[in-house]
Amino acid sequence: MEAVLGIDLGGSTTKIAGLAGNGGLIGVLQVRASDQITSVYGAIGHFLQEYGLELKDITKIVLTGVGASYVDCDLYNIPTYRMTEFQAVGRGGCRLAGFDLSGQTLVVSMGTGTAFIRVCGGSITHIGGSGIGGGTLVGLSVGLLREKDIAEVARLAESGDLDNVDLTIGDITRGPLPNLPPHATAANFGKMKYNPEPADVALGLLNLVFQVVGIMAAFACKNSGIKDVVLTGTLTTLVKAREIFAEVAKLHGLNFIIPEHSVFAGAIGAASAAEEELARAAARPPEGGGAAGRAKTLV
Repeated sequence: MEAVLGIDLGGSTTKIAGLAGNGGLIGVLQVRASDQITSVYGAIGHFLQEYGLELKDITKIVLTGVGASYVDCDLYNIPTYRMTEFQAVGRGGCRLAGFDLSGQTLVVSMGTGTAFIRVCGGSITHIGGSGIGGGTLVGLSVGLLREKDIAEVARLAESGDLDNVDLTIGDITRGPLPNLPPHATAANFGKMKYNPEPADVALGLLNLVFQVVGIMAAFACKNSGIKDVVLTGTLTTLVKAREIFAEVAKLHGLNFIIPEHSVFAGAIGAASAAEEELARAAARPPEGGGAAGRAKTLV
């Protein structure tokens, strides 16, 4: 079976996705390693074993992510390409949500920080980002909870109460405000008590990160006609993400979507790069003065 591999080389994890010749998803896989080179070779080997493939089945490899720059040669003598992360995530997010690239969509990539990618009329544009993301959640969890395991923070948050940490509109006014329900947040952590319960702090931290990301996404959609926002990245796997983003969606009239395999948007987007784009990239002189066997830039 012929297959194309998309590999997203992140700072701490490597994500890999395989697409069959007919465009169908073979599977996905995530690995951790001490460095990007070890990680990419380990990911390929693990993927082949997991899905019963052989090296001869792989026709192309497309790399993306911050670690892609560390790979400057064809992997296993298989034609290897590099694709910019924003292009890969934009393409992958739309594919996972079932949207065509010719439409209008905002794809949000929640990693260590957060990136906002506008897909419009076939064009994929990185319009900006925020330093608020997974790194923020880890850092604040360590500082406030002495806990760096986000899975444990999420578990704690399940029994938390936001009324003990966040100041709401209802707390500061007796009358209604236009477009702002009483339970809307006026100030994250604006009502936190001394010696708060860890569960309340954990929920407050998740609410802070997800609300900031959601509201920035809403601002990015203003005056654009975009109503669909596709959320991708590791943070989307946390249970509270759907609940909190749903509240932001109500306030701003948006449709937030967390598709299946949202963690693998970059890898899937890289693997699904259009065949004609790969052909154009292959036709260009190889990087590095034309030396054969070097990784080529796709987008």
